Amino acid sequence: MAINPPVDATTTEAWGKLQKHYDELQAQGIDLKKWFNDDPNRVDALSFDVGTLRFDFSKNLIKPETIKLFAELADEVHLAQRTKDMYSGVHINNTEDRAVLHTALRREASDEGKLIVDGQDVVKDVRETLDRMYAFADKVRSGEWKGVTGKEIETVVNIGIGGSDLGPVMVYEALKPYADAGIKARYISNIDPNDIAEKTRDLDPETTLFVVVSKTFGTLETLTNAREARAWLLEELQASGAIDGSDAQNAEAVEKHFVAVSTNLERVKEFGIDPKNAFGFWDWVGGRYSVDSAVGLTLAIVFGPARFEEFLAGFREVDKYFAQTPFEKNAVVIMGMINVWYRNFFKVASHAVLPYDQYLHRFPAYLQQLTMESNGKSVRWDGTPVTTETGEIFWGEPGTNGQHAFYQLIHQGTQLIPADFIAFANTPNPLKDGDQDMHELLLGNYFAQTKALAFGKTADEVRAEGTPEDIVPARVFTGNRPTTSIMGVRLDAFALGELISLYEMITFVEGTVWGLDSYDQWGVELGKQLAKQITPAISQDDDALAAQDASTRSLINFYREVREF
Repeated sequence: MAINPPVDATTTEAWGKLQKHYDELQAQGIDLKKWFNDDPNRVDALSFDVGTLRFDFSKNLIKPETIKLFAELADEVHLAQRTKDMYSGVHINNTEDRAVLHTALRREASDEGKLIVDGQDVVKDVRETLDRMYAFADKVRSGEWKGVTGKEIETVVNIGIGGSDLGPVMVYEALKPYADAGIKARYISNIDPNDIAEKTRDLDPETTLFVVVSKTFGTLETLTNAREARAWLLEELQASGAIDGSDAQNAEAVEKHFVAVSTNLERVKEFGIDPKNAFGFWDWVGGRYSVDSAVGLTLAIVFGPARFEEFLAGFREVDKYFAQTPFEKNAVVIMGMINVWYRNFFKVASHAVLPYDQYLHRFPAYLQQLTMESNGKSVRWDGTPVTTETGEIFWGEPGTNGQHAFYQLIHQGTQLIPADFIAFANTPNPLKDGDQDMHELLLGNYFAQTKALAFGKTADEVRAEGTPEDIVPARVFTGNRPTTSIMGVRLDAFALGELISLYEMITFVEGTVWGLDSYDQWGVELGKQLAKQITPAISQDDDALAAQDASTRSLINFYREVREF
């Protein structure tokens, strides 16, 4: 089924209204303090509940009427139809001629038979893979699965890169309090040998299970690291006398200590992994959307199948809300449109994500791939140039650490940086410093930062504190720095699923407005291709070296001169 060409959002009536609205706000002067004073219902009008999450958009540079214009724009770019197409398996990833069905990864088993795409019962396929994952996870968790010397598994090591790493490691870190089987996880991704060296340095090979994650089982970094992990395993086991180094014992060791997440069973078998211990996923799910597929196998092992199902249920909550809620009342759509508002009308380039929860310390890095690989495009899905700015630079660190690092720029810098502040009312680690509840101390900072960014501090307020006049300008905070507050009940598997789906759908909304295929990633390919051409030139191939540009030749020559190993 051919998909319709994108609507040029800049030619729509809604876009013109938004431009006029923006111009009027600028002419009147954006003043959050005044807006709050003038509209006692502002917070209620701009707050929404989705699942276990509360959204407060009131400290953004919008008014309630802005939301109506956002809804009109969503209508005019046919967001509803695009959403229906995605959920039903239309090949909206048209540059690769693929469906985009990450939402199917979390559909309930009762939906089997209701989503047939390209002749496949998608939900049935998904649930069969999940059942195999869960059965394997239970074997490892119970101790039924043992290593080659009969010891139970204590550490699972995920070997993958990009979406085969960023999602699993983020979720593992986020849900650590719920690891209940005494099994830890580690994640190897970088082809830099320092990564695998450090991740394996103190491991016991007899109690380690490697999970190699590569759909094609051909990803350069992943397969290189997998081979090194195999060599490490066999060398360590032989050195300790656990195996004798014979082909038969080596093969048994690899089968007991390696499994795969891949669809290329032939390559899996060639590596030495039993194809029965390979778990597949599909070309209709991109890597950055795959953490809730077999890519999350380490998570199912560490946290258990029941908690993985809670994780999927959190995704499903937001998936349904996004698809079924009218645009004007749809917090997910509004949040995506707010990002468009800042990117295209305020010309803002970056976006901070600031979780006030240490367990979410990898969440901004995860969002970097999700958002920037998806919408870092300069052509639309029909191959025509984009008509406005696209993409945002996502970045961030947990509070309160970020406050002591880069918040200065957000508060008093010359560029506008919208920020999402994320926190939870409950913590799994309640502690007190004397009479002071530490979690409330953290939340005090969470609440204070958005207040300071919104309302600032005037020169008169600074003077009233007795500040010398020559210092007053340095202590003025202009305010009107936009933030979105997201607050949940607690960071558990369900809430984390909600958060991930939220940002997946925000990315989708933005991509729809901009006319992008948010599901391909051709921009990562050229560097990969050139690396294969250049690598031989580094140490041995002078002809390959001569074929390089002057800068590359110079750098390689310097490397040859100073390399010591």
